[in-house]
Amino acid sequence: MKKQSIAKGFMLLTAASMFVKVLSVLYIPFLRGILGDEGYGVYGAAYQAYTFIYVIANSGIPVAISKSISELTYMGNYKDALRTFKIARSYLIVIGAVLATGMFVLAGPISKVLHFEKSYLAILALSPTIFITAVASAYRGYFQGRGNMTYTAISQVLEQITNVAFTLIFALLLMKYGVEAACAGGTVGTSLGALTAMIFMTAMFYKNRNSIIPKDKVRKDVKRYTYKELAKRIIHYSVPITISVGATYAGNLVDMANTKIRLMAGGYAEEAATILYGFLTKYQQLMNVPVSIVAALAAAVLPSLSGSMAVNDKEEFEKKLRYALRLCIFVVVPSAVGFSILSGPIYSFLKFGGGYELMKYGAVVLVFMSLVQIQTTILQSAGLLYTATRNVIIGIIAKIVTNYFLISIPRINIYGAIIGSIVGFCVPLMLNTITIQKHLKVKIYLFKNTIKPLFSSITMGLMVFVLYKLSYLFFNLFIGEFFSNVIAVIISVTAGVAVYGLSMILFKGISKDDLIEMPDKFKNLIPAKIYARITN
Repeated sequence: MKKQSIAKGFMLLTAASMFVKVLSVLYIPFLRGILGDEGYGVYGAAYQAYTFIYVIANSGIPVAISKSISELTYMGNYKDALRTFKIARSYLIVIGAVLATGMFVLAGPISKVLHFEKSYLAILALSPTIFITAVASAYRGYFQGRGNMTYTAISQVLEQITNVAFTLIFALLLMKYGVEAACAGGTVGTSLGALTAMIFMTAMFYKNRNSIIPKDKVRKDVKRYTYKELAKRIIHYSVPITISVGATYAGNLVDMANTKIRLMAGGYAEEAATILYGFLTKYQQLMNVPVSIVAALAAAVLPSLSGSMAVNDKEEFEKKLRYALRLCIFVVVPSAVGFSILSGPIYSFLKFGGGYELMKYGAVVLVFMSLVQIQTTILQSAGLLYTATRNVIIGIIAKIVTNYFLISIPRINIYGAIIGSIVGFCVPLMLNTITIQKHLKVKIYLFKNTIKPLFSSITMGLMVFVLYKLSYLFFNLFIGEFFSNVIAVIISVTAGVAVYGLSMILFKGISKDDLIEMPDKFKNLIPAKIYARITN
């Protein structure tokens, strides 16, 4: 099984993640058209509950599989790497079954705790998905640990295509029975999509079974581990990661109930509060598009960093650490600027209705959120799992407290959630930076690394703003407002990507070392003159 570089693995997962997230955003207007604003708020509440239970089942052990397998294979211990996978897979099967059953039985109480009792049927319908995704995540963790992101990328695409198709079909078919039934019908696609991914990943594992233990790379002098030692390793890695991710989503659940209650305390009726929460849900879903790129980077970086630490190659670890942070900043800063400038047109393009102001002022959250995610991955790969968890939890508490006081203020209302998010990510960002510099002895120069991408993004933003206005005015002379907006958005975004890339080259934000890390196929797309300017 061929191991991929960080850059190649990142690009594969990025392409898949972007396709998945763009598709998920594009189908939202259709789903919202079927369910309505209030129904979409109910649907979003059910998914928040599902997501919390999902991350409890799927966050810790798959990452532990990836980290453990990477460490063991770097040392040539392929047999124990396979044993680790089998042990962890059995744990996930049991955990997935227990949590799926618990979600099914407790669907009613969960909907009441969230103050969204209409989400009961949707929560009920989502429960089998927990078991299916738990099994699929075991195989994803295995392939990521082996440095092969291809199968994970393909499975994500297959899962989302199935999900979108059947979500819309069943939501439409069941709408005649009421909004609650339609919301439940919309979740059927999630289960079928997860099942498709699980079948594919399982098939690929057995297809590649002959390369699981490569005879030419097995070291006879390597230390072997007992079942107890391997199980202990999985638990040691998975527990703090599960707590960290679980706490994040628990914070989201508290936020959901807190947001609605505090909006009502500020004078909003229940229906109006639900609609405002629906606006927040749309904002979060749109933010997930660039966040998925950072998640892809984290998935590609973790096994590579863990492997370098396992063989005590601190120089290589530091090199990969800096590269990961720079790549993160390179992606998220222009994304935040672009989302802020084009918030209104994008919302119109996607028929999101109201609430674009949340994106306009809240796009900056993307930068802090992404940096924290990569920093957390770095700390986890270095073995500082509980430190990373502690920092995340402190941030969550800061976010909840901020939201509680701000959302109930009528002039701030739902925007309090944006301010709370900024506070909630800035706190762990500072704590993680201190930890990396103190314990890993690595200076990461966040501000210095942000300057060139920021200037390039501002240049891009000005061009995008002007080009959008001109394109919209021109096409509006011949076609309607909606299609004029769609074409103008596509033109300005495409041009914006090119301008940002050229600006980064002019400002010398892309180095020769960055090109070395990139796959050859990508480098071949760069014009010779531009390539020469970077490398000289």
